[in-house]
Amino acid sequence: MAKEDTANTSKDLQELQRKLCLLMESVQNNSKVVAFMKSPVGQYLDRHPFAALTLLVFVVMSAVPVGFFLLLVALTSLAALVGVMLLEGLVLSVGGVALLCVLCVLGFLSLSVSGTIVVSYVAMSSLINYWLCPRSRLSQGQQHCPRKHAITGTKETHLLLPLPP
Repeated sequence: MAKEDTANTSKDLQELQRKLCLLMESVQNNSKVVAFMKSPVGQYLDRHPFAALTLLVFVVMSAVPVGFFLLLVALTSLAALVGVMLLEGLVLSVGGVALLCVLCVLGFLSLSVSGTIVVSYVAMSSLINYWLCPRSRLSQGQQHCPRKHAITGTKETHLLLPLPP
C-alpha cells in the first residue's frame, strides 16, 4: 500500500510539474512579458533573481494593506460626499426658510408703506384742493369746487368743507 501511495504521489507530482511548465511557457511567451523582459528593469531582474524574488514578495505582501487603504479612501470619499450633500441640503433648507421669512416681512412692509402713501396722497390732495379753491365760492355756499385735473385736463369736482369760524 505504501508503494502504491508513493507511485500515485510521484505521478501527481509529475503531472503538477508538467502543468507548471506549460504555465511558465505561456507566461514567458506572452508578448507583454517579452516586452518587459527586454526592458532595462526586466534585464536587471533577470540578472539578479534575489532582487526579483524580494520585489515579488513585497508586491504580493503589500497588496492587502494597499487594498484596505484604497477601500478606506473610497469609503471616506463616499462618506464625505454624502455628508457634503446632507450639509448642503441643510444649508439650502435653512436658507430657503430664511428667505421665505424675509420675503413675507418685506411683503407686509410693502403693503404698509403702500397704504400709508395712498392715505397720505388722499389727505394731501384733499388739503391742497381745500386750500387752493377760491374763497368766494365758499362764501357763496357752494359745496363743490370744479377744477381741471393737472395731467389729464378733465374737470374734477371736489367736495368743499365749510371753513371753521
